[in-house]
Amino acid sequence: MTPILCQEMRRAGAWSDASDRVELTYDGRFLRRKVLTTADGLTFLVDLAQTTSLDHGDAFVLADGRLVEVVAADEALLEVTGPDLPRIAWHIGNRHTPCQIDADRLVIQRDHVIAKMLGQIGATAREITGPFRPEGGAYGHGRTHGHDHGHVHHAVHNHDHPHDHAHG
Repeated sequence: MTPILCQEMRRAGAWSDASDRVELTYDGRFLRRKVLTTADGLTFLVDLAQTTSLDHGDAFVLADGRLVEVVAADEALLEVTGPDLPRIAWHIGNRHTPCQIDADRLVIQRDHVIAKMLGQIGATAREITGPFRPEGGAYGHGRTHGHDHGHVHHAVHNHDHPHDHAHG
């Protein structure tokens, strides 16, 4: 059977009454064209005009008008705590790592290299499982992406050189 087509989506708060839901990880919520299956077993083809970053609470609009809610799926994460969360957050951001910022903790995707670095600066990184809903980009809805600066980020180093090099 041919999956039903989906060529548009709606942002959280701009829709109501979903007929179904689809659980997607953070990485799975970044897509343009992909076949998905809902909680009730409906298969549909997402074919958006451009690659889109979806958030928990957004919805796919199916060709027949039904809405499918996007739900952040549980995934392997690190809960980061420590005596100086702003400083810890700076180190995470300096590595362009997506980060969920809560009042008393930071949450990032599980990464043993980042966990080791965080331990070296006095943070505690505890493995957890849950939905990942990191902050969007600085200019509104979107994502931050890790990238290669053309130099190595050591676990702890001074990064006060100018940040005017190209991002590749």
